[in-house]
Formats: sequence, structure tokens, C-alpha cells
Amino acid sequence: MKVFRFGRTAAVLSVAALALAACGSDNATGAAGSETSASASTVSGTLSGAGASSQASAMDAWIAGFNSANQDASIQYSPDGSGAGREALLAGGAQFAGSDAYLSDEEVASSQAVCGPDGAINVPVYISPIAIAFNLAGVDELNLDAETIAGIFRGEITSWNDAAISSQNEGVELPATPITVVHRSDDSGTTKNFTEYLAAAAPGVWTTKADGEWPAELDGQENAQGTSGVVSAASATNGAITYADASAVGGMGKVSVKVGEEYVAYSSDAAAKAVEASTPVTGAGRPELDMAMDLARDTTESGAYPVVLVSYHIYCTAYPDQATVDLVKAFGEYVVSEDGQAAASEAAGNAPLSATLQEQAIKAIESIKVAS
Repeated sequence: MKVFRFGRTAAVLSVAALALAACGSDNATGAAGSETSASASTVSGTLSGAGASSQASAMDAWIAGFNSANQDASIQYSPDGSGAGREALLAGGAQFAGSDAYLSDEEVASSQAVCGPDGAINVPVYISPIAIAFNLAGVDELNLDAETIAGIFRGEITSWNDAAISSQNEGVELPATPITVVHRSDDSGTTKNFTEYLAAAAPGVWTTKADGEWPAELDGQENAQGTSGVVSAASATNGAITYADASAVGGMGKVSVKVGEEYVAYSSDAAAKAVEASTPVTGAGRPELDMAMDLARDTTESGAYPVVLVSYHIYCTAYPDQATVDLVKAFGEYVVSEDGQAAASEAAGNAPLSATLQEQAIKAIESIKVAS
């Protein structure tokens, strides 16, 4: 049964829980993760993955940590974008995918061809805010509501001194510099999460359905491949604005997003707070332990930052042989263990999974088996 609905009473993603996840605790989940990390040295072979470029920093940390304890094993990961990763898994070209968007019902059905009758399973590996980042000489921070953000990215607000922006930023000298929108050119989970936010929080302005591909009618805007691509392009253009995993935007200006009656800056804690309101994705054919989440993009919860993504590793529920199953489980359990989460948090600045999510993720990974 899927039980990862969050609420205030559970407080599973509270600041205290995040701190425990980052620095270690003596709960049962943590012990399981530590045992996996220590005993996984018996596994060997090569595990190939592809997917989200936003996971690149975290993945480097996971691979280094896992390989230090498993010298006969090799993890390969190509950060080609979430869509490319899911396509590779579904085509049998990768053994797991990293994705900032969970498998759709159609993709779950397609996965049965390579993963067996139970298909593939979504396992969350970290929570991260998506930064709305800009490059504007003399300006480091801005406050914007959802309607203004949507208007900017639709190309309807074209100058930085537009009244819609200046009215929310009293005292900030805003130039008449033209706004240059930079979006992802590839099928991206970050794009899917960002457009989900726009569609939910500003439906009167963002009338296009949320998707991993940028709306075709806006293709006259600047674009670049991958997280590093959009950040590089925006950083090189005065007046540019983009969206990217917060770990990648460096010294660019940042937007605080209006939530309810306040403006909330991105942070791992604020992102985690937004995830508290998530609910399980349901659908025919999804594995029983699938952990795909629907996020509350239009939350008015104080202190929550709703422009957030939950990044997943997507595994087959069954693999052809025991050696592959053992390697997948060892790596997967290390990633969601306290050691793995701490390594990713240090490298990428994301919010570690709560103890509750860790426990559920390990249970999901442990269900992976040899195909019959």
C-alpha cells in the first residue's frame, strides 16, 4: 500500500528530520543504509544509467561513494536529460534512468516490454528547488508572483522595468533592459516540473499544458541543452532569465516566489516543506510500491517553495540475472541511505529524503527481483 502522503502531524520532512538525514541518526532506515554501504563490496559488474542532467553533481558523489566500497563494480551515467533517460530505459539501452519527472501511465505500460509484467518503478532520490535565475546588472534578488513569472516566460512581459515587476520590488532600480528567456531545448524533467508550477499557480496566464518539452509556440526564445547549457547561456546574456536545478545557478540573481501573502526564497527546507502536501500518483498498471508523487504546486503554505522537483531513479522491477539484481539493489540502497543522501546534499545542495521516504524507498528497491 502506498503510504507516503505527507501532513503536518507526521512532519516527516521537517527541518529536524532533514538535519537528521543529513548528519546521520540511529533509526532503522539509517542502519539498513549503512549496512548496505558496508556489505556491498561483494557486488561486481557494470550498471549503466542515463537521464537528468540536474542529477549530475549528486550522481558524481553517489558513484564515488559507492565505488569506494565496491571496487569490482562500475556505475556509468550519461546526463542526457530526463526524457532521454526514460527513453533509454524503455528501449533497453540503459539499466536505470535518472529523471526529474516520473513515468507516465503510458510509459509504465511500455516498460513491461523490457522490465517484465510489473514494469518499472519510480524511486525518489532527492528533493530540490528549481531556481528562477536571472542575469541583470546591479540586481541580485527579485520578488515575483506566479502570474508575473508566467508572463515573463510566455514572452508577454518583455522589459525588466515593466510595472508588473517594479510594483513588487519597491526600491529596486530596474533598467529598461529587454528580457531574454532561456529554456531547455531537450525533453527535460526540470521543464516538466517548472511548467507544472506555472500551469497550477497561474492558470490564467500559462494556458499551455505542462510538458517536458517547451511549448512549440514559444520557440522563438533562446534555448540550450541541459542544465549547464541554460545556465551558461543565461549567465552570458545581460537581461536573461532561466530555470534550473538550484544547485547549478551559482552567482546568478534569484527570484523569491510569492506564496500566499509572502515571498519565499528557495532553499532545501522550503522545497521540502512544499513536498509535505504531495500525494501518491495512482493509475492502472503501476507497481504496488511505486513512489511517484503529485506535488501541490499551488500551495499557500507559509514558508513553502512550490517550484520544486522530486528527482527519481527509475528501475525495472525485474532483471535477467541475480548479479544484475544484486548490483542494482546495492547501488539503489546506497543512494537512498543516510550516507548516500548526505553525500548528495553536500555536492548538490538538495534536501535529503526524510526517514519515512528512505524506508519506503529501500522497501521498493528490495522488491526488485530476477525475471521469471
